[in-house]
Amino acid sequence: MGALLAATILAGCGAPAPVETVTVAPSVTLSPIPTPSAVPTFTWESRGATEADLGVSWREGCPVGPESLVVVDVAHWTFDGTVETGELIINSDIETRARAAFSSLFDQEFPIRSMINVAAFGADDNASMAADNTSAFNCRYAVANGDPVWSNHAYGRAIDINPVENPYIFNGDVMPPNGAPYVDRADGPGLLIEGGAALNAFLDEGFRWGGVWRSPDYQHVEIVP
Repeated sequence: MGALLAATILAGCGAPAPVETVTVAPSVTLSPIPTPSAVPTFTWESRGATEADLGVSWREGCPVGPESLVVVDVAHWTFDGTVETGELIINSDIETRARAAFSSLFDQEFPIRSMINVAAFGADDNASMAADNTSAFNCRYAVANGDPVWSNHAYGRAIDINPVENPYIFNGDVMPPNGAPYVDRADGPGLLIEGGAALNAFLDEGFRWGGVWRSPDYQHVEIVP
């Protein structure tokens, strides 16, 4: 009896303990939650102009000096459907109204080909127009018949918008010449047309439009004090 009990105890002590099976789940890499694309927003940042900013577009004897002007970095849509920042130099006394007009253009996704300081073109208005460059201040005389008079651009109170799509027709000549296909004012991207939302953005802020002049200047909007 004692031997049998001892054998039973030894058998119990020597039996291996049951092994628990553990299942390890495979690792899973979680993809990051995509961030929504940033919605383009209109920006307008201005600072006082200096002689260095104006370069050859200003000289002594011009009707206003740098202290009357501001340099503005303006967000605008391009013809490629992207948003870029251009530079515009205007008179500080029209800044509030110009900002409201360009903000409206941005909301409309109205495209602007180029917006570069006219000094980059040597203040040559013909070169700036041929490049379809939107610009404002340039101390020059008006392109008109009669005695020389300062253009409203010389005061920083006029802006030329997309000059190729919106040419100036003067004495039968199309300026710039590469704007000839747009003498027909059928609506299209980048055009200022009567009754159009883009033109109304300026008219609503008190600008007047050269497109109604005897020599139509479709690119030209201005504020006359």
